[in-house]
Amino acid sequence: MAARIYVGNLPQDIRVKDVEDLFYKYGRIRDVDLKTPSRPPAFAFVSFERMEDAEDAIRGRDGVMFEGQRLRVELSRGSADVFGGGGGGGGGG
Repeated sequence: MAARIYVGNLPQDIRVKDVEDLFYKYGRIRDVDLKTPSRPPAFAFVSFERMEDAEDAIRGRDGVMFEGQRLRVELSRGSADVFGGGGGGGGGG
């Protein structure tokens, strides 16, 4: 079953590739939806193909320092996604 995680407290100048680099080792990433609002911090939703991979990513990255910020990584609300619809890649910068 696919799962999506929330990644908060990201630097404002982060790119999708940076987020992928943080999480690729935990499993196959389906999508990264990066949000860079006008008021920091930036955040992202990272979708993994397997729930186990998402859980590993949370254990491995929650609370880790990244570019001077402590990452907040948790299971996204409503994270048991059924990937039937559109959804796009993130873009920032």
